[in-house]
Amino acid sequence: MKPDIRWQLLLASTGLLLVLMLLSYQVQSAALCTVTVPATGGTYIEGMVGRPNSLNPLLSDLYPVDREINNLIFDGLVRYDEKGQLKPALAKEWSVSEDGLTFTFILEDGRTWHDGQPVTTADVAFTYGLMQKEDFPGPPSLISLWQSVTITPIDEQQIAFTLSQPYAPFFEATTRGILPAHLLEDVPVSDLATHPFNQAPIGTGPFMVQAGQDWTRTGRLRLSPNPASWRQGVQISDIEIRFFADADSLITAFRNGEVHAVNGLSPTAIPQLAAETSARIFTSIAPRYSALFFNLSESGAPALQSREVRQAIGFALDREALINSILNGQGIRFEGPYLPDNWAARLDLMTTYNYQPETAGSLLDSIGWVGAGTRIREGVPLVLKFVVLDTPEQRAISEEIANQLSRIGIEAQITLVADAASLQETMAERQFDMALVEVAPPNDPDLYDFWSQEAIVRGHNYSGWNNRRASEALENGRQILPQGERAAYYEAFLRQFDADLPALTLYQHVDTYMLSDVVKGVEIGRVWEPRDRYQSLPAWFLNYRDVAVSCPSGEAN
Repeated sequence: MKPDIRWQLLLASTGLLLVLMLLSYQVQSAALCTVTVPATGGTYIEGMVGRPNSLNPLLSDLYPVDREINNLIFDGLVRYDEKGQLKPALAKEWSVSEDGLTFTFILEDGRTWHDGQPVTTADVAFTYGLMQKEDFPGPPSLISLWQSVTITPIDEQQIAFTLSQPYAPFFEATTRGILPAHLLEDVPVSDLATHPFNQAPIGTGPFMVQAGQDWTRTGRLRLSPNPASWRQGVQISDIEIRFFADADSLITAFRNGEVHAVNGLSPTAIPQLAAETSARIFTSIAPRYSALFFNLSESGAPALQSREVRQAIGFALDREALINSILNGQGIRFEGPYLPDNWAARLDLMTTYNYQPETAGSLLDSIGWVGAGTRIREGVPLVLKFVVLDTPEQRAISEEIANQLSRIGIEAQITLVADAASLQETMAERQFDMALVEVAPPNDPDLYDFWSQEAIVRGHNYSGWNNRRASEALENGRQILPQGERAAYYEAFLRQFDADLPALTLYQHVDTYMLSDVVKGVEIGRVWEPRDRYQSLPAWFLNYRDVAVSCPSGEAN
């Protein structure tokens, strides 16, 4: 039987089709290449020394770790940039009445809490109202500030604050994080410090605290990026902050790959990590400085009552050597009580205390402090009680200062205190002659609570500097709103400060942030507040995936 020609033709055409398909597939496959691209997911792990006491922005004043984390979780009405200029936060605009007594804020549209509830002026009124209550568990200075303020919600978006007298630094008070009224309004004020909210808060900031964790037990705090803050999206799923007892254990964890980043790295630890090839180190000028405070009260060493002794100390210190040898170059020297970027700073009015040991010695000679070794006057040795916070960095700095002072015949006896609260208490009780203090000045140039006569008793004038002209200048400066008019009073204050030298500025801090090269896409610019280091977060990534793409001409897998 002859085969059916139709079946032969069908089989032939089918075979040809299969051949053509195979050839087409081969051609197409040959034109594809595989590339590796960023992928979503992964937990970014950051380590820091210390552990927060409370994630409540009203209770964080004394604790740097608390302040750092709260800055990620909460927003105030406004914020400041590095030059002391106001920027929007929860409020999009604001105004001040002609008499300088009423401050009115208008909230941003559509802002919500991390639980989805809308932010209204009821939350603002509730938060600041807490600080008007006598049993408020936070700093007494907040109670004092808000006692005379009338809080008036106009509607859900507008709120007014009326003061009893003009007070230009009032904007500084409105940078504090706002609390959610719908979660806390029924909580007695006396219970606020111990409320569970402080461990698992709801805020409005760029990061949200994940529910169901016990960071107080584990030492790990998990945060999620707030979608409302990162509308362009982010690659990294979440951020975990791990708390370490000391720098050594944190550095060990970094070397073992347990954390991706070291936050707040002490300059003294930099040599330990300089050879780490898997790390990038970012540095940024920080909004704080270190200074020597002199006790000018009757409880202080009589020698310090002499301006010449204080000036001699200024000329005896080689601050460049201090920065280079102890801080590994991570510090910037300047003079005066204001950071150089602040609009009230006038470095041209400040005496520059360059390293001049001969000048220092001549000053001491001129007022009768003489002799080899420790100087003596009228049988009394020139010995100063030097109070210092007990941290590796502060100990190293104080030891170098004591060494430099010994070269001109001043003996500084170092006394270590355990923590910031103890240091503050020691200074408030005037149990020191000199103190090494880290200062985070307010963004507003008002330093009335630091250097006025009233602040000797009810403030932070721990030096006991009693200068009527300086005090009057500070008082007048805080009662005038226009910046140009205020400037004249702060110039007068600075002239008195320079003449009396109640404190000697040593250097502005430089923050160091070390990041593993496992994390890609990171760029960190100037960090003025903690959240600034995450400005480029949408570009960060930890994971990768392979994608097939058309090959360039002449290339293929």
